[in-house]
Amino acid sequence: MLRAAVAAVLLLALVWSVGGQSRLGRIDPALALPLMPLPALLLAWFQRREEWRVRRLAIAVSLCLLLVVQGALALVFSDRAPWLQLGLVAIGWLAALLLADAMMQWRRRGRVLRLALAVLVTAGWFAGGHLLLAALYRSSVVSGPPATMLTGLPLRWSGGSDLSAMLAQGTNDDPALTALDAAGPLRLVDSVVDNPPPPGGTLLLAHPRALAPKELVAIDAFVRDGGHAVILADALTSWPMRHPLGDPRNPPVTSLLTPLLDHWGVTLGPAPTGDPGIVSGDIDGARLRLFSAGRFQALPPTCRAYADGHVARCRIGQGEVWLVGDADLLFAPLWQPDTPWATHLRKADSIEWLGARLWPDAVGAALQPLWIRGVP
Repeated sequence: MLRAAVAAVLLLALVWSVGGQSRLGRIDPALALPLMPLPALLLAWFQRREEWRVRRLAIAVSLCLLLVVQGALALVFSDRAPWLQLGLVAIGWLAALLLADAMMQWRRRGRVLRLALAVLVTAGWFAGGHLLLAALYRSSVVSGPPATMLTGLPLRWSGGSDLSAMLAQGTNDDPALTALDAAGPLRLVDSVVDNPPPPGGTLLLAHPRALAPKELVAIDAFVRDGGHAVILADALTSWPMRHPLGDPRNPPVTSLLTPLLDHWGVTLGPAPTGDPGIVSGDIDGARLRLFSAGRFQALPPTCRAYADGHVARCRIGQGEVWLVGDADLLFAPLWQPDTPWATHLRKADSIEWLGARLWPDAVGAALQPLWIRGVP
């Protein structure tokens, strides 16, 4: 029984240290799936001479211990019961233990062949486990009316510093724009007046440049007539400047939507002084990571504040608008995984949360990250 407990504890230690839980601030039990073969093989090796009755009992004890500890950690640190993830872990751990036991009981070949087989199984399981998790953590692509985006951020033609370099590199979309394009239909426009959102479509204002009064009137009318909008209004953007200070190609230093927000009775406070660092805000289980974010200091009664006042949801007329006091929500290093192919190891739900606001009919992913409370 001690060996069974050691195998379960070893798997827990692996998923915390190298599986992504500690680094990402997540307590997802499912992250253990790719790392199961090694502790399973060690348990099977140490019990290779035991009777099947003893080995079977060790498998049961190890499985129960793993599920109890993983479930308790998730409930304590995230306040959510990960039943689907625990079910996936139970199936995976049982399969890994039985496979490892069968390999250790296979006595027809020598140790070298058995070792080579163990290495191949471990590598294949690791790759397959990550592919499965990438699929389970991925939201489905939606169809329907496209979301309309108006932005002053360098999300398209973002790679070059001059026209020749831009033409040579092509559109070279920013990772945020690429991720949103992959999540649902999206169109970039220069004018809401000339290119209004289609019926049923959502409007995304991502820290736009100064808008003419007729543009602000069109945005207000769209929302009040029942439209849905998401507005990123940054009090002091930290988006990298690719051009000299004052160059109009740079994103606006601060939000230029104050007239619109004032009309709605919303006041965006200044960015924090000093080193603001990264702050995290959880909204209905989704984690947003912000940098140098402003707080909404005044909100009308039809608004509700989230994430310590950095985010607000407002009813404006017959429509609805989500307000975020930070354009760095889209900045890739704040949400992208360190490993590009492992999209399920993301640092935040920024793109997923934004996609759910832009395409309300989208079907969410089967698995959702379980973020540890209080970890930025």
